[in-house]
Amino acid sequence: MELILTARSKSQETTDYLSLDKQGLKASIKIAEGNGSPEKPFEAQIKISNSNISKWCGVIHIELSFNKINPRFFLPAFMYGRNRGEAPQNVPREFPRLRDGNPSRPSSPWWMMRSDRLSHPVALVYDSGKVFGLSASPYFTCKDGIKRQWVPENEETFYQYGGYSCSLAKGTVGYTLGYENAPLMFVTSSNVKEREPLLDNCFELEPGETVEFSMDLYQYNAKSELDINAAIEHVYYKYHQKPRKVSDSKTAVADLAKAVYEDAWLPEELSYVGQVFEDNCCEGYRHNKIISLSWTNGMSVATPMLMSALRLEDESMRQQALSCITNIIENSLNPASGLPYDACEDGKWSINGWWFDMVTTSGHSSYICGQALFYILKAYEYEKKIKNCIHDDWILYVNKVLEKLEASINPDGEYPYILSAKNGIGIEYDSFSGAWCMAALAYYSWLTKDRTHLDSLKKSEKHYYEEYICHMECYGAPLDTNKAVDSEGILAYIKAVRFIHALTGDKIYLEHMRDAICYEFTFKFCYNSPIKVPPLSKLNWSSSGGSVTSVCNPHIHPMSSNIIDELLYYVQNSDDAYVKDRLEDTVDWSCQTYNTFDREYDYGKKGWMSERFCYSEGLLTEKYRDGSLSSTWFCLMPWAIGSILDGLAGDYWEIKE
Repeated sequence: MELILTARSKSQETTDYLSLDKQGLKASIKIAEGNGSPEKPFEAQIKISNSNISKWCGVIHIELSFNKINPRFFLPAFMYGRNRGEAPQNVPREFPRLRDGNPSRPSSPWWMMRSDRLSHPVALVYDSGKVFGLSASPYFTCKDGIKRQWVPENEETFYQYGGYSCSLAKGTVGYTLGYENAPLMFVTSSNVKEREPLLDNCFELEPGETVEFSMDLYQYNAKSELDINAAIEHVYYKYHQKPRKVSDSKTAVADLAKAVYEDAWLPEELSYVGQVFEDNCCEGYRHNKIISLSWTNGMSVATPMLMSALRLEDESMRQQALSCITNIIENSLNPASGLPYDACEDGKWSINGWWFDMVTTSGHSSYICGQALFYILKAYEYEKKIKNCIHDDWILYVNKVLEKLEASINPDGEYPYILSAKNGIGIEYDSFSGAWCMAALAYYSWLTKDRTHLDSLKKSEKHYYEEYICHMECYGAPLDTNKAVDSEGILAYIKAVRFIHALTGDKIYLEHMRDAICYEFTFKFCYNSPIKVPPLSKLNWSSSGGSVTSVCNPHIHPMSSNIIDELLYYVQNSDDAYVKDRLEDTVDWSCQTYNTFDREYDYGKKGWMSERFCYSEGLLTEKYRDGSLSSTWFCLMPWAIGSILDGLAGDYWEIKE
């Protein structure tokens, strides 16, 4: 390993990073004790001084080089492997990919980004049996003119963000004082900015000023990409902050469920609405219906609302949820394919959901179908155990569809990405989205004690584990990301393995469950990012405990809250302190995501929340009426609330706070 220090000044004409002496800067490096392991990394103590007679302004870059063979990079929530730079990239959604040579947009052999695009302040690489990497504070503070790296107990004034980098071309990962988003910055997948001049992103040093900072350096043997998780766990504990405490879990369930019950129900459609907006022109609300089988509507709302109604003993709320479920079971099935349709508009079911033009193949989505079946089963379980009401027709519906899905599995044990609307056969694979079908089958087998498909389950689980999870690269779940690496699909796998373990008692499934949980944790913030855009900035809103959706859609959304019960199950069967701590983060984060009083987030009523929380420059597209940017979406989104309710109204409800 070698540290390479370069800098780019604001005043220079080129974008090149030059040696420090050419910038009038001097540096000293001292490597303190350590052995490079995740538990005891080397500590580099660095001093940089400005020898110029004038102020220096720019970005300072510290790179860690390694002997490059076949590197796979891991910058949590930003880069996994090469972000599928090996796959075709001429798709509607752009996101950063790594490729050698001189590739066309959106691929590049190197990337630089502001530190808050990462969920953990660490850049790691796995290459041929070794892990290399570095970690340093995500931003700097300033007090009495002295700049220093932020640490969790440091309450000093924010000064400047840091940054991170990775280079496939050079074989380096890096850290910056100041930052660049280069060669591109993705606001959204369709709003991509070219590299911008150095302006407000600079780090400044007065004549004679010295800045001191430290970096943890990792170098250790590894069996696979999974071994990066040990370093991420170390970083978590070094920089961890708890989410703010706003509400308790049972109050949150009551507030959120009431908002959906009162403001998001469409009686004429027997469904919950996709989005509820305040009407700017007159008093009242307007709706974006986007009714679907599940995912962003349908069962992903109805079952959590049913669970909440049962917990709150609210019969009107229960009947509302039941009417949605009944409508889906009675009317959604496509007789030609034997599978439920994905979406509904004006009472007509079809495969043409709002995402239709974002996928390359027309047909049923295994992601939506499998998730819907899972939530029908969960509704069945809760109706039976709390209300002693048994819905045999729900089980028959699920069994019929599962048999059709089982027939579509390929020889590897993978479920399709897309299935034909004509006959239900698999027509596209290569994605993690089918894990929801596996989760539904595992749940069904446990719930009914029917072990007929246990061998098939084990084969599918082995395939998804070895092909995706072992490489820390799960992709193809959300339908609007063109198979970008994401955190959504892993939630289904975690649920599936929970029930396979419950069926078999085999400890190997707990081990696989932990690996999958740790993958999800790479998307989950460990600290509270210094957000600068309202309303989140003025609320002291916490990113810690919230998970980024994918490398394509860089925002925190609440879907990962739907595995609170699975995290609880794992902790109860393992006594794992790390998972327990991150479970607590998830619960606390879930309780601070919504209006605890009217217009707390500058819109809506008590209990309202959206799916979008912008922790960085990504997805900053919503605007206030005066044209200024907002860090959240100004709408009520029932599926987002459903994710919180799913986590807090399940088994966790019985935990005393």
